[in-house]
Amino acid sequence: MTQKPTVKAWSLLLALSLIWGSSFILIKKGLLGLTPFEVGSLRILSASIFLLPFVIRNLKKVKRHQVKYLVSIGFLGSFIPAFLFAIAQTRLESSITGVLNAMTPIFTMLVGLFVYKQQQSPRVFVGVFVGFLGAATLVMAGSGGELSNFNFYAFFVVLATIMYALNLNIIKHHLQELRSMTITSISLAFVGPIAAVQLVFFSDFPTRVMEVEGVLEATGYILTLGVVGTAIALIIFNKLVNLTDPVFTSSVTYIIPIVAVMWGVLDGEVLLLSHILGIVAILVGVYVANSSKRKA
Repeated sequence: MTQKPTVKAWSLLLALSLIWGSSFILIKKGLLGLTPFEVGSLRILSASIFLLPFVIRNLKKVKRHQVKYLVSIGFLGSFIPAFLFAIAQTRLESSITGVLNAMTPIFTMLVGLFVYKQQQSPRVFVGVFVGFLGAATLVMAGSGGELSNFNFYAFFVVLATIMYALNLNIIKHHLQELRSMTITSISLAFVGPIAAVQLVFFSDFPTRVMEVEGVLEATGYILTLGVVGTAIALIIFNKLVNLTDPVFTSSVTYIIPIVAVMWGVLDGEVLLLSHILGIVAILVGVYVANSSKRKA
């Protein structure tokens, strides 16, 4: 029997939502002094270094046949999306990026259906349709509220959410015997060195960080994103899963976009009616799709 969420569980849920919902404004601030590739590399490198003690502790738990899946998760669940989000936010508001990220549960269900042949309720398809309408509205929304423009950079976010969906399905179908902390720390350990090489040898970050105004401050934002938004957030997430059930934990999906929008508005981003309609449609779509699992 699932226990009723405690005050501690609600506090952890709120903390996790605030941390993950703040990721997009941190990327925006980091891009003021860093390139998208520096943002992605620094984010992955800082998270992998912070989680290194967990790698040492959990490495013996990994079996040989699981290594290929952990490498895949490192790239699909962390490395590539880190760069896609940074590239997207060079032309996309942080609030809109945060809302589009809420499409992840919908793509997770679609990957489960088409790749792993999981049965899905008709409600899932209704939710997918509504969610896609909302995403299309955000992608096409113009600065004057009209639906005539086309922001190609939104597809970088969509591609990242598809990768997250593949990542979650790989974990569900191939790595269920491993703890979440083991999966994340070791998968990041595979891609962390690549990020380090890219940052040190394929960018001028090492020389700019102490010489160019604004770069050090931007670095602080991305270090916060990597350590707090990835590593510490995962620790909170694991604790939340242990305290409650998946349905309660999935509530974070609905709070993250709200936090992202709040930060965007506070930073001067303008939300138009077309944006609001798109946001509502995506959240409704995710809710309808998720409600099929709640009744299963």
